[in-house]
Amino acid sequence: MTSYTDKGEKHAKGRFVKFHHLTFWVGNAKQAATFYCNKMGFEPLAYKGLETGSRQVVSHVVRQDKILFAFESPLNPGNEEMGRYLIKHGDAVKDIAFQVENCDFLVKTARERGAVIVKEPWVEEDSHGRVKFAVIQTYGDTTHTLIEYLGPYKGLFLPGYKESLFKDPLLPKLPTVALNFIDHIVGNQPDDEMVPISDWYQKCLLFHRFWSIDDKQIHTDYSSLRSIVVTNYEETIKMPINEPAPGKRISQIQEYVDYNGGPGVQHIALNTSNIIEAIVNLRARGMEFLSAPETYYETLRQKLKTAKIKVKEDLDVLQELKILVDFDDKGYLLQIFTKPVQDRPTLFLEVIQRNNHFGFGAGNFKSLFEAIEKDQDARGNLKILTPGGQTKAFK
Repeated sequence: MTSYTDKGEKHAKGRFVKFHHLTFWVGNAKQAATFYCNKMGFEPLAYKGLETGSRQVVSHVVRQDKILFAFESPLNPGNEEMGRYLIKHGDAVKDIAFQVENCDFLVKTARERGAVIVKEPWVEEDSHGRVKFAVIQTYGDTTHTLIEYLGPYKGLFLPGYKESLFKDPLLPKLPTVALNFIDHIVGNQPDDEMVPISDWYQKCLLFHRFWSIDDKQIHTDYSSLRSIVVTNYEETIKMPINEPAPGKRISQIQEYVDYNGGPGVQHIALNTSNIIEAIVNLRARGMEFLSAPETYYETLRQKLKTAKIKVKEDLDVLQELKILVDFDDKGYLLQIFTKPVQDRPTLFLEVIQRNNHFGFGAGNFKSLFEAIEKDQDARGNLKILTPGGQTKAFK
């Protein structure tokens, strides 16, 4: 495991401020948004569709504190771009939007350094203000939208959006979850594509390496991964880039790539200041989580006896809720992972609480892999790799 202190080159002008929102392309935006509201504690925020004059695409935006998700679907038959995407990837994260300063300069720099500009900068406005946008291609079919506010913007979300049409009377009756902001977003890549993608972020967006780990450190008997985390100069945007490493069986990273039809967003980590309350209430809402084995907590208790830090939370409660703990000499984090949030074993969510710890749970990866491999086995996707590179189902 390696942490990096060199922030590299800083933009001469402009900067990447923070995650702005995520856009999901889905088969039914209304129902997808409802799932995240009912199960994950989001609330309807804004809407764009036929009633607002949007004739081609509908968009339902939901919010939880600083977390914004937009779910989009085609409104008409024959939308080839969205149709091809959904056939290939299923419901998935299409775009990771960043709030930026000086969009024009960032796009100019990215273009000069080899980035593909999907859409040149343009401005949209309504009675609430003006916003500049641009779109850059990243890994696979995923894009980054750059969003620059041209003065104060007082609308609910972005120009063209109106208040959501429907307020679900059920939502106020459900327990609150209190997820606060996007901690990091993980992109899975095919084998040997992690380094080129992380290099792209460093070259084109002037991000820098923040953290990395390789398969010698993170593996089980069956699968392993390599990961490089890239971040902006101010380190407000964390983007882990993962790839599978050779193992005895098909790794969970490779399973993702196979079912997603290539690289894409594997999981979204959502930060909370009270993970115990959040998970109790998420379980009450019906969210499904991966379960670490009981032996994990026996080992954890032994390790904590000689640790330089003390976990404030009750370990019995953490064990009951299946929350994982990772720590170093300075602090610790608590984390848990949902099962995939759609039928394809692709996208899932993480809930994370940090206590002076800025890693990504490397100490938990082995237990996480083992939990995922149980689910892979149930799906018939934990397969043995034969010497010839072929696979056969694990029995």
